Amino acid sequence: MLGHRLVRLRDEKRLAGLITGTEAYISEADLACHARFGRTPRSEVLYASPGHAYVYLNYGMYWLLNIVTEAQDFPAAVLIRGIQADEGIELMRELRGWPEVLLTNGPGKLTRALDINGSFNRMDVCSPEAILFIEPASGVLDRQVLCGARVGIDNAPEPWRSKPWHFRIQKI
Repeated sequence: MLGHRLVRLRDEKRLAGLITGTEAYISEADLACHARFGRTPRSEVLYASPGHAYVYLNYGMYWLLNIVTEAQDFPAAVLIRGIQADEGIELMRELRGWPEVLLTNGPGKLTRALDINGSFNRMDVCSPEAILFIEPASGVLDRQVLCGARVGIDNAPEPWRSKPWHFRIQKI
């Protein structure tokens, strides 16, 4: 997904940007993944077919957007951690209530700027009628991608806390 575009259609306007940061969560064995407890009402969407949105409230404050990535019944998703906004920036500023340039450089910031909330959970982002989808773009070169440990999972035990499944694009 890195280097492709995340697009949200809102009131006939496009809010979009290049995906610059992601994080992988895979399987019930991954003790940082919400599927670690098996199928629950919260995690059920992780077992859906690829291309479904998994949107959940983090810390009771921030909606986070994930895209299911593996075959149906195998729980895995990629968290969209950031985008480089380039379409609909003024509307994004209004939605965030914040004039700063770095509107979408974090998973909670980008969902606020794109007006994504729990109603997007289970949405098929591959549907032709989708109002949230990923558009192909030129992508990035391997040498532009940095990887490291996932962020914000301090409660997960090792080796899961240190898995190098956080990916981001170096300055574009």
